[in-house]
Amino acid sequence: MLYDVRLELHYDYDAIVHGGRHLIRVAPATVPGVQRVVAAGLSFEPRPQRESSFTDFFGNSVTRLTYLAPHDHLSIRLTARVQVEDLHPPADLSPSRAGLQQEIARYWSVQPDSPHHFLAASPRVQLVPAITEYAEQVTAEMPSVMTAALALCMAIHRNFAYDPKATDVETKPAEAFALRKGVCQDFAHVMIAGLRGLGIPAGYVSGFLRTNPPPGKPRLEGADAMHAWVRAWCGQHVGWMEFDPTNAMIAGPDHISIGHGRDYADISPIVGVLKTHGSHETRQSVDVVRVE
Repeated sequence: MLYDVRLELHYDYDAIVHGGRHLIRVAPATVPGVQRVVAAGLSFEPRPQRESSFTDFFGNSVTRLTYLAPHDHLSIRLTARVQVEDLHPPADLSPSRAGLQQEIARYWSVQPDSPHHFLAASPRVQLVPAITEYAEQVTAEMPSVMTAALALCMAIHRNFAYDPKATDVETKPAEAFALRKGVCQDFAHVMIAGLRGLGIPAGYVSGFLRTNPPPGKPRLEGADAMHAWVRAWCGQHVGWMEFDPTNAMIAGPDHISIGHGRDYADISPIVGVLKTHGSHETRQSVDVVRVE
């Protein structure tokens, strides 16, 4: 499937900014066999005095901006065309949880995609006993890692309410879990914490959802904003699979990936420092349209 993606992030500052440095992670990624970026462009208003790009440890595309001139706003615009393959989920050749531990123990690589990076607590995801207990309960009858991950995905969708007003970007998984409310970031963090508590490597995926559902299908939650879902390592024969607890599904051709990391901190759209005071207001708009 071919999609046109448009994103705008806009920041209005209370006071003049006299200097700033930012790392931007919003450009879709080419994932061999899954999705291909046909074309992509980023623009910034005002234009930065310095701009460069690099690839981070996890393979995500990062644009580095430096502002020296005074400014009172920042707009980030992305346009991209992306080809996404409509792939069927693989056969469940994943091991049991006990078998997975044996496979992890024999996995000697520490390359960026190694499951070892996604087992322990990370900056935004703590291992919370209450979440681990919940994950144990909802996966108790599951014979394999893949079925356990899918069961937890479905349970979070069933037991949690999508409520953009309940949490914010700083909400911790333990808080969202106690509320049983939140948005895609919260659901992803809770699922990651649960999977890691079970000994299943799990990470965070940032990206977009299509905004035009097929005829007769409901509109997906979070389609007018950047979206987040979960990747879980299902053993050496299956590898990484992606699950969307916000929409109770295995990620498929409606999901366009920007990149991944251990949690939101590794793939946040913008991070940096400013030389100013006061606060700022943020607006975000996303449009994902299928090219017929």
